[in-house]
Amino acid sequence: MQRLQFELNVPNQLTLLRIVLTPVFAWFLLSENPVFRQISLGIFIVAALTDWYDGWIARRMGYISRWGKFLDPLADKILSSAALLAYVSLGLVSGWMVWIVIIRDFLITGLRSYAEYHDRPIVTTKGAQAKTFGEFVVIYYILILYVARNTPSVYQEFGPTIDSLMDSHVLFGMMLLVTLSTVGTGIAYLFDNRTFLLEVYEQFRTRRAR
Repeated sequence: MQRLQFELNVPNQLTLLRIVLTPVFAWFLLSENPVFRQISLGIFIVAALTDWYDGWIARRMGYISRWGKFLDPLADKILSSAALLAYVSLGLVSGWMVWIVIIRDFLITGLRSYAEYHDRPIVTTKGAQAKTFGEFVVIYYILILYVARNTPSVYQEFGPTIDSLMDSHVLFGMMLLVTLSTVGTGIAYLFDNRTFLLEVYEQFRTRRAR
């Protein structure tokens, strides 16, 4: 078993930048200043673009590393979780659904990282990829409309449309779909990797028995 050694290459630097930008994004979004809220959208887009760019560089330059495989999905979950928690704070979505999504995401990310460390990589399923795509679609949807609603010139022109698109029932339905897909793909992950989980459990029980 190899040790997980950190490599400060360009993709990993971009991943770290995404993590650093996350609290900055949240602070600007939760500000009472409409201009800061507008800036938060730009910060989120830049942070999200680092995910695409670091992956592109890693594949093109051959910088794919075990550390990068661990850090990159973790950075994604940190960014998406910060956005969802900010929406809860702003009263846009229900907290219980967000916490289900966050807990599942970090549990599965931890499982994947542990499996990678033990040379038992877990392949991301198509369903999990679709779930992540849908989650970010909802995050962008809410963020763009929220910023638009807090931009006077835009809201004055499209206020009724923005209000209808941000109706609480619409947002609840979208988050419910994300939550259900989150639970479903989480269960599928656990079932598909039940053999590995049993091995981990046996190792843990053996260590406690010593």
